[in-house]
Amino acid sequence: MNTEELVEYFRAQMRTDPDMASAVAAIRTLLEFLKRDKGETIQGLRENLKGATDCLTGVDSSVAVSSGGELFLRFISLTSLEHEDLSRCKKVMEERGELFLEKISMSRTKVAKLCHTFIKDGAKILTHSYSRVVLRVLEKAAAEKKRFSVYVTESQPDSAGRQMADAVRNLKVPVIVVLDAAVGYVLEKVDLVIVGAEGVVESGGIINKIGTYQTAVCSKAHNKPFYVVAESFKFVRLYPLNQQDVPDRFKYKADTLRNMSNLSEEHPMIDYTPPSLITLLFTDLGVLTPSAVSDELIKLYL
Repeated sequence: MNTEELVEYFRAQMRTDPDMASAVAAIRTLLEFLKRDKGETIQGLRENLKGATDCLTGVDSSVAVSSGGELFLRFISLTSLEHEDLSRCKKVMEERGELFLEKISMSRTKVAKLCHTFIKDGAKILTHSYSRVVLRVLEKAAAEKKRFSVYVTESQPDSAGRQMADAVRNLKVPVIVVLDAAVGYVLEKVDLVIVGAEGVVESGGIINKIGTYQTAVCSKAHNKPFYVVAESFKFVRLYPLNQQDVPDRFKYKADTLRNMSNLSEEHPMIDYTPPSLITLLFTDLGVLTPSAVSDELIKLYL
C-alpha cells in the first residue's frame, strides 16, 4: 500500500461516513495498511506502520489523528513481545486492531449516556463550533424527552457552528447561533456549557477549536459549569503550559503547514484550555476531574 493509496483510503473513509471521527478513519486505514503490508520482519512491520501514521498526520493535522494513531500502534505492537513468528504476530496484530476499532466505535454512546443526566429539564446550553460527541449527547437528552434549548457559537473562520445548529434543529431542539464575540453576553442566560475536544492533554486541559479558551474564561467569570465530552482515543501525551506551547503541527491545517513559510501571519485553528477552567470531562472511561486525566493516560499508554 503506497502513500497515494493510503491517503486515498483515508479520504474515502471520511467521504463514506461524514459522521466518522478523523481518528477512527485513520485507525481503519492503518488496519487496512497492516493487512496489506509485505514487511518481512516484526521490526520492519512496526517501522512501516509508524511511517503510515506520519503520512496520515501530514494529511490531517488534528490532534485526534496523532493520538489515535499512537494509541493504535501501542495497543497492537505489544504483540511483538509475545510472538516471535512474523505470520502469527501479524495475525494477532490484526485481531487486536479489529478489537481496538470495535472498542472505540462505542465511545460516543458511552459518553452520551454519562453526560445527558447533567442536562436538566428546561436547561439552556451553550456549545462551541461543531462536535459530533456533543451532538450525540444532545440527541440522547432529546430522546429522553428532556426540554432544553441550545446556543451555538458561529465559530469562525469556517462557521462550523452553523453546521452544528442545523444538526441540532434536526433533533427538533430550539437553537440560536450567536457571534463568537457575544459569548460573554450570552453566558448570563445559560445554565451550562458543553464542548467537545480535539485532544485531551496530560494536565487535564484540552486542545479544541479556536474560541474554546475564551468560552471557558467567560464561563468561569459567570460561575457556570464548563463540561468537556471526548473519547479516550483523543488523550494525547502533551503537556502545554500556555498557547505557545502547543506544537504548530496541531495549530494549523496540513495545507497551511505545507504552503506557508511564515506562520506568524496565519490564524491558528485551535487553542489550549487549561484544566483550572474545566469542571468535568465525560469520557468512555468514565466521568473524570481534570486532575484524574494523567492517571488514565498512564493506564492507556502502559
